[in-house]
Amino acid sequence: MTTALLTDRYELTMIEAALRSGRAHRPCVFEVFGRRLPGGRRFGVVAGTGRVLDAIADFRFGTDELDWLSDNGVVDEATLQYLADYRFTGSVHGYREGELYFPNSPLLTVTGTFAEAVVLETVVLSILNHDTAVATAAARMVAAADGRPLAEMGSRRTGEEAAVAAARAAYIAGFSATSNLEAGRRWGIPTMGTAAHSFTLLHDSEEEAFRAQVESLGAGTTLLVDTYDVRAAIETAVRVAGPSLGAVRLDSGDLPELVREVRAQLDSLGATGTRITVTNDLDEHTIAALRGAPVDSFGVGTAVVTGSGSPAAGFVYKLVAHRGDASEQWMPVAKKSPEKVSLGGAKRGERLLHDGRALAEHVLVDDDRDGVPEADEGTPADGSHGGTVRPLTVALVRDGEIDERWVGPEGVRRARVHHAAAVAELPLEAFRLGRGEPVLPTVVR
Repeated sequence: MTTALLTDRYELTMIEAALRSGRAHRPCVFEVFGRRLPGGRRFGVVAGTGRVLDAIADFRFGTDELDWLSDNGVVDEATLQYLADYRFTGSVHGYREGELYFPNSPLLTVTGTFAEAVVLETVVLSILNHDTAVATAAARMVAAADGRPLAEMGSRRTGEEAAVAAARAAYIAGFSATSNLEAGRRWGIPTMGTAAHSFTLLHDSEEEAFRAQVESLGAGTTLLVDTYDVRAAIETAVRVAGPSLGAVRLDSGDLPELVREVRAQLDSLGATGTRITVTNDLDEHTIAALRGAPVDSFGVGTAVVTGSGSPAAGFVYKLVAHRGDASEQWMPVAKKSPEKVSLGGAKRGERLLHDGRALAEHVLVDDDRDGVPEADEGTPADGSHGGTVRPLTVALVRDGEIDERWVGPEGVRRARVHHAAAVAELPLEAFRLGRGEPVLPTVVR
C-alpha cells in the first residue's frame, strides 16, 4: 500500500510554492529530534525506524492518489507532474532502532532536495512519535518487572494498525510476546493467549470450561481463575489439570495479597511448578508494587499501547541546513522562536562511556554533511568501550537505497538485541519511576 497520502496537506502546498520559487530542488538536511523527554522520563527508546524505512520505500503517488489530489484542487498541474515521478533519492542517517535517546539527540537525519525530504515529514513523525512512546513506556515496565517476562495484550485499546505497531515496539523494548497475531505474522514476534472470561461463562460450570481447555491445549495451559471465586477455581484447576498445570491467570482483585494467597494454595495442592500471571490494568508502577510478590509473569494492555500517560514522544522534523546559492557549502539554519529554538547544522551522536557505563550524550555538529562518520552496524553496545565513546549514528538509506538490515523481522530482532545491550550501559538511577531529569546530560560539541 502506498504511504503517499499519509501526510498533511501543507507538505504538498509547500512543494507547489517551492517549485514556483525555484527552491524545490535545493539540497537540504532535515533532522528529527525531541526537545525534552515526555512525562519526566529519564531516558527514551528509539522505535519505529524500520517502519519509517518501509514507509519511504512505499511513498509513491499512483493514479488514484494523483486523481484525488487533482479532483480536490490540492495542488496545481506542475506539482502533480512532480509527484507522479516522486522517488526518494537521498540519504537517511540516524540512531539504530532500540537505541536510547535524550533531549536533542539527532535521531534521524534526512538529506535530499527540499521537495523530496519535506514531503516525508508527517509520515516519519507519525511513526516515530507513536512507536517511541510505546517503547519508552515498555522499557520502564521491563525494568520494573525485574527479569520476569511481560506480554503485550493491548490490541483492543488502540487502533487496529496502531496495535500491530505497538506490539512491535514493546517487543523491541523487551516484552516477551504479544497477543496480536498480525504482529506475530508480520514481525516474527512470539504470540500468546488462551481464554477469556467469556469462555468460562459459555459453559455450565467452571470445571466444564477448564476441562474443555485442558483437553484442547494440554495441562501446560494457563487457566483464568477469577471469573467467580478464586480459591474454588484454584482447587478445580489443579483437580482438572493435575499438579503439572502450567499457569493460572489473575485479572482482578487486590493483587499483592491475592497473589500470595494463590501461591500458598497452589503449593499446598502440590502444584509447586504452576506459574502465576497477572493482567489487571497494569503499568510500570503497579508492576513495581508487585516486585516482592510471587508473580511469575505480567500481561499489560492499555498502559503500554498508549505510552503509559505519554502517547507521543514529542519529536519534531526541522530543516537544519541547506546549500548556499554561490557555493557547495552547507549553511546551518534554525528556528529562533521562544521555547522552540533549534540548533542549525547536520549532526551525529556519540555516547560517552567509562568502564562500560554511560556518562553523557554527545551531539556533534558537522560542517560537511557528506562526510558524516557513522557507526558500523557491527558496533556493539556491549560495554566494551570503557573510557571512550560509542558512535550512535548509522546509515539507513544511501542514494535512495534502503539498507535491508534494518527492516522486516530481522530488523526487529537486531533492534531488540541492541536495545538490551544499550540499556545495560545506563546507571541505576535511570530506572527510577518517579518524574525526573534525563539520566544523561546532552553535550553539544
